[in-house]
Amino acid sequence: MRYVVIDLETTGNSPSKSGKIIEIGMVAIENDEIKETKTTLLNPNQPIPPFISHLTGIHDGEVKDAPLFSDEAEEITRILKDSYIVAHNAAFDVGFLNMELTSNGYPELKNQVLDTVELSRILFPSISSYKLSHLAAHFELHHDDPHRALSDAYVTAKLFMKLKEKLDHLPYETLFKLKNLEEKLQSDLAAILDNRLEEIAFREHPDKQIKHYQGLAFRMSEKEMKSDAQIDISFGEYLDAVYKEQGSLSRAFSSYEPRKGQRQMSETIYDAFSAKKHAFIEAGTGTGKSLAYLLPAVYQAVNQRERLVISTYTTQLQSQLLEEEIPLLRKIITSPFKVALMKGKNHYLNLEKFLYELDYGPKDNYDFVLTKAILLVWITETETGDIDEIQLPAGGYIFFQKVSADVEKTMNPKSPWFHHSYYQLARRRAQKADVVITNHALLCTDMFNDYAFLPSYQKAIIDEAHHFEETASHHYGLKLDYIQMQFTCNYLGTADEDKQFSSVLKASDIGQREALAHKWNTAIREAKYDIDELFHLIERFVRSQQKNDKATSDLGRVQYRIKPETYQQDSWQLAQDMAARLRMHFQRLLEVLSQLMDTYSVDNGDEKQFLEDIGQMQDALVKYIEDLKVMFQEQNEVALIKWAEVDLKGKHHSVFLYSEPADIAPILAEEFFSQKESIIFTSATLTMGSSFTFIKERLGVAEQDLLTEQIASPFQYDKQVQLLIPTDFPDIKYGNIDDFVYAVCEAILSLAEITSGRMLVLFTSYDMLKKANDLLKEMMTEQQYVIIAQGVTSGSRSRLKKNFQSYDQAILLGTSSFWEGVDIPGEDLSALVMARLPFQPPNHPVFEAKSHQMKEEGKNPFMNLSLPQAVIKFKQGFGRLIRSSEDRGIVFICDGRIKTAKYGKYFLESIPSVPVHYEATRHLISNAEEWFHQ
Repeated sequence: MRYVVIDLETTGNSPSKSGKIIEIGMVAIENDEIKETKTTLLNPNQPIPPFISHLTGIHDGEVKDAPLFSDEAEEITRILKDSYIVAHNAAFDVGFLNMELTSNGYPELKNQVLDTVELSRILFPSISSYKLSHLAAHFELHHDDPHRALSDAYVTAKLFMKLKEKLDHLPYETLFKLKNLEEKLQSDLAAILDNRLEEIAFREHPDKQIKHYQGLAFRMSEKEMKSDAQIDISFGEYLDAVYKEQGSLSRAFSSYEPRKGQRQMSETIYDAFSAKKHAFIEAGTGTGKSLAYLLPAVYQAVNQRERLVISTYTTQLQSQLLEEEIPLLRKIITSPFKVALMKGKNHYLNLEKFLYELDYGPKDNYDFVLTKAILLVWITETETGDIDEIQLPAGGYIFFQKVSADVEKTMNPKSPWFHHSYYQLARRRAQKADVVITNHALLCTDMFNDYAFLPSYQKAIIDEAHHFEETASHHYGLKLDYIQMQFTCNYLGTADEDKQFSSVLKASDIGQREALAHKWNTAIREAKYDIDELFHLIERFVRSQQKNDKATSDLGRVQYRIKPETYQQDSWQLAQDMAARLRMHFQRLLEVLSQLMDTYSVDNGDEKQFLEDIGQMQDALVKYIEDLKVMFQEQNEVALIKWAEVDLKGKHHSVFLYSEPADIAPILAEEFFSQKESIIFTSATLTMGSSFTFIKERLGVAEQDLLTEQIASPFQYDKQVQLLIPTDFPDIKYGNIDDFVYAVCEAILSLAEITSGRMLVLFTSYDMLKKANDLLKEMMTEQQYVIIAQGVTSGSRSRLKKNFQSYDQAILLGTSSFWEGVDIPGEDLSALVMARLPFQPPNHPVFEAKSHQMKEEGKNPFMNLSLPQAVIKFKQGFGRLIRSSEDRGIVFICDGRIKTAKYGKYFLESIPSVPVHYEATRHLISNAEEWFHQ
């Protein structure tokens, strides 16, 4: 076979919008060897935009005397004749070529096409980015001249050979299933797959770790964990062997410097374990807290032969512990220990469900088909089945909901799929482990459910503990939204649609099929209608409320708290009636499913899939019935905070309903702390004014059961940071918001001149962020900085952070979620601007409700809630700047209250001692420039 790899440089992104080709590169491959190359500049007969010239280095002068496309068209078609066209994002290149060919009297290309973006996603599913430059770096392909056509074509050719090689090593079953999906893919793989299938039809796959079951090939090995062994030295000797000057840490790292606080933290944790007490440990940035808590965790678990749980806030931090910290720990301690990772069921692929969707699921959705292809290859590589290992297309995560272990009920150990279940494998590993690494969400799910999601434990370490109250409250609470409810109804479908209910009904042998179908269709249609009406009514209701009664979320949604007096309003009573009617429709759907369930035999293997499908539908409907009852009834067993969120710029159904407990502390005290021997909470931000009172009261930990420790950061903040506070900013409390934002933007641009961008700007208001974003773009000359704004620039928080780091001169604007958990070390971040001190808006639903409750209890909500929350968040924000002993940077706080208000001292006293400058902006900027360039 002959393949021609092409790459084009063009004046724009679309041939339909007057885009023209300015350079073409072509590389011909035969028998896995490069046989021919061609490149030429082309005259587009129009100016090249400055952005394109900057990107490619091709300027108008270089193409002035270059040939026109018409001059090269015949040679291009000769090279492409009887060849596959290979390109990175093939639709772009082929679209441009066809536009130029047809406008010059040539026919459109009819070649088979292979897209290396799509093929890379399928064949290398674990790679983090599929940009050509990233793939070149990953595979160590020499890329001389990015964004020049021949260089890009050459690298794409080398990449294509890697892809062919990978395809040739896939098992027969994987290739066979891929062949069934090929028709809906963008790449024309049919002939290639047929040839390879013919070649290996009767060969045994060489990888003995690959299992072959019911037409699927997948990797699943239950690795034997090392046998139990005790650590036969005292804990003090154990720490000496690691931390002392010539200890294992210094031998593992030549640059290691002993940190007194690290050992202090290890000792405090061991003391708490020994005394069977809970502990709060605030460990400053740079303490090395992961290693500090892993050491006593392993010692305790191994020596006492008791399982210990470590919980992190995010699944990404879980993976970081397993992939980075645990290997380090194995280097520095000689004793063997067993570690397992445990996530929620929705993270694991269910192979039985996946096989069913491959064989019987619809093949008309491209994202679904691409996801099936990605998963087919991935299961030959993964040892965990954890979806966090790979990236799926946007629609792929919707498909994954259908095939994750979340859809399986309690699995029968006698089922043949039980031993081919990634989730059950994770559970078995956790049962055998000394240390189980999980996340707050699963820990709380385990806490609040009868079903044991985690193996039993008595001791746990909670990292990023300042998030624990919020996570526990969310998991005790609920969320209802229009999109999810309508998605469920559409997924169930009517008896006449080729959806979930139809497949179950057809498989039944029930005599009254027609009557049941009628009953189901009536109920499902009325349910969909009433969901539409209910959420539309709530949206109108929230819009009609007074402005002062509403807040705005980080995402720009309007929030409205459902108060006791809300239940007296006619509109809300109408919503209650509608919710009751909706529950009745769901109840009728359950009745139909119950009648169908009676027709099945559990012992009949052919009907097992349908039994599970019915069970899954029943669970979804029961949950909606219960959640609607909780959300719309005035009194609940536990005092709840309820609120609605509406995206006023979205469709009229962009409505979300939430509830969570008004006070999670007594619930945690009863269901967690009283049930466990020792829970260690650690974070860089747990105190206000050196006191743990706030976090202790919010979580419900009794004083007599508690140890506390504060450990200072080893960084030299007095030399690494300058903190600037202007004296001349407009006072926002007098309504000068526009003037204030203008002053903020002036300061941002002045600081950016000093630090070459590389700046994070933190806002407490989404509206202020948007105003600043617009104003900065107006104020900048020639777009000298790339502005990346949360909620304006598309992408997740991690995507925005990556974009920020990829540009030389960028300014990142963020709201609430960017105040914490964003790690941008080194020179990528040199300045931090805080527009306002991070107080919660007084009308934020949860804050408003808790403040009201405190007033009724005779407490001061400002000192007991508002200020501690703001101080802890301020500490988190401050912590974004200095992430290592080598970092230097400027903190600019635009909010003068930090110096003028009585409570301002709490903020300054909460951070390490740094030089504070309080003067006019022009003096601050001048002094900052001098310091920064020392």
